Parts: sequence; structure tokens; C-alpha cells
Amino acid sequence: MPAVSVVATVLNERDVIDPLVESLMRQTLAPTEVIIVDGGSTDGTWERLLQATSKYSSLVPIRDESCSLRHSPGPVARGRNVAIASASSDVIACVDAGCTYPPEWLANLTAPIFSGGFQYSLGGSCIDLTSLDLETPNSAVWDIASAPFFAVKLHPDAPTKSCTARSMAFRKELWRRVGGFPETFLLGEDTLFDAEARKLAPPAFPPRAKACYQTHQSFGSAVRQMARYSKSYGLLGGRWARLGRNLARCLVEVLATLALVFSPVPLLCVLALELYFAFRLDWRDLRKVPLRMWAARLLFSLVVPWVAAWSQILGSITKKNSSNRQNQA
Repeated sequence: MPAVSVVATVLNERDVIDPLVESLMRQTLAPTEVIIVDGGSTDGTWERLLQATSKYSSLVPIRDESCSLRHSPGPVARGRNVAIASASSDVIACVDAGCTYPPEWLANLTAPIFSGGFQYSLGGSCIDLTSLDLETPNSAVWDIASAPFFAVKLHPDAPTKSCTARSMAFRKELWRRVGGFPETFLLGEDTLFDAEARKLAPPAFPPRAKACYQTHQSFGSAVRQMARYSKSYGLLGGRWARLGRNLARCLVEVLATLALVFSPVPLLCVLALELYFAFRLDWRDLRKVPLRMWAARLLFSLVVPWVAAWSQILGSITKKNSSNRQNQA
């Protein structure tokens, strides 16, 4: 069988590490090894990985405390680089904690590489609506509301052109030529890797190769995640067109609200435009979800330009990394 090493980096992921490992061990294309770098977990994640090695001989846990914000400005990238450098296979597949992977995922993701036509493959990520109890109050409401703003699809078959290290495969030689994942920033390292990789090798986008994103968001956590990502764009000094669009949306909303003194028409036009932004990417997949999820999507879409614009400007000014719950400095 084709040889492929699966790699991940984790820190304090006790609640999601078992489903991740188990899904990787059920692949129809069995990975040669699953290398998981732990950056110094204190919540029991490392102990769970050690326990799992007695069950799965192909699991290779590595504890490297330099893969944390205490020792590196880019601990996620560093963890991936440590894992890839240790891998024995020529083909590498990247995964993330917080996701699980269907049995055909690895075979589908690497098929374009093993067929000889590509060096690089991107699978994307999705929330499988069929696996959720959508009638339960607050069940995945904000995950579904925020999904398109984090490049998460709502159907495993939905086409995607997005880059995410949740589901990414490449030849190890391409990783070397790119220079590895950049270890300068906490977030956005996969975007930077992707930009450099595409200069050397166009990616394939195979179907049915998506990571299954595990639902966990509240309104507050989704807003904070948007803020962290947007701050990283400012820190990286990129995506200025995105900033311009978000600032324009904020300005138009303010002007339309002020114009209510004279006419409601401008505000109605703005609301129509916001409906387009909120639902243009996946409205077909939302047809079977409760109305409260449509309302949550619209609310989150209205919040996005304000949070994203402010956070991107803040990142460009402060030039400071954001931390997250798992990876405190």
C-alpha cells in the first residue's frame, strides 16, 4: 500500500484527542505512522496519547515543549515541522485536533499525489449536518452560523478551494522546498505555507477528503476566533482588500442607519446585501435547519465586518500574536 505519514500538533486537547486518534486508525488507507507532537500538555492529553500507543502500534507521540508559546512565537507551525521532520514517509498528511476523519478520507486526499499528477492536495473541512440533532436548542447553532466565515462547509460533497491544515497532504520534498511551516506567527501559518507551495506546485482539490469539524462554538467563542484570525491577517501584513471590504460594509451600515431620518430604503438595501453575504455560499444546505439557525447566521454575518476590521487594524498596529485557550504564553 502507498506509504503516508499523518501528522498533528496538540496542546491541552484532552477532550478531543481520543476521537481524533480513533478516526485516523480506521482509515481504509492505513497510515504508516500517526505522529502527534504534544507541546507540553498539562490536562492529561499526553497521558492519553501514551495509553493509546498500547492499542495502536503506528501511533508515535512526541513531547516537545518548545512547541508552545512559552518557547516559540509559532508553536503550531513548529509542532507540525517537528512531526514532519520525524516522518519516515515521502507523503505527509496534516490533521488537526478538534476534527475527526471519515474512513475514506486519507485515501481520497492522497489519491491525486499517488496517481503521479500532483505534489500537493487540499481537502477542506465540513460540519456533517446529518450527524447533528438540529432540534435540540443550542445544538451547533453558532457553529453553523459561523461556518462559511471560517471556510467550513455544511456538506461533505460541497466543493471547496480553501486552504486549511485540517486536511492537507504534500510530498515531503515540497515541504523542504517551501522551507516548512513558518514559525513566526501563531495563526495563519497554513495560509502562508499554502501561498508558497502554490508557487511551486498547483494543489489538487479531491472530493470527499474533508475533515469533519467537531461542533463546539458559542456566539462568544466564534467572535473571539474571528478576532484572532483577523488580528493575524494584520500581523502578517496581508489581505488588505478584505479589510477594505469590511470597512466599506461598516460605513454603509452606519450611513444607511443615519438615513432612516429621511427614508428606510437605504437600510432595506443594506439588509438585502447582508442577506446575500450571509447565505450566498451554502443556502442550499441550510434549507433543512430550523429558523433560529438562519437568524443566528444573519446576526453573525452582521457582526463579522466590525470584528474583522477592528481586529485586523489592531494586529497591524500592535504586531503582537494572540494566544488561545490551549496555548497560553
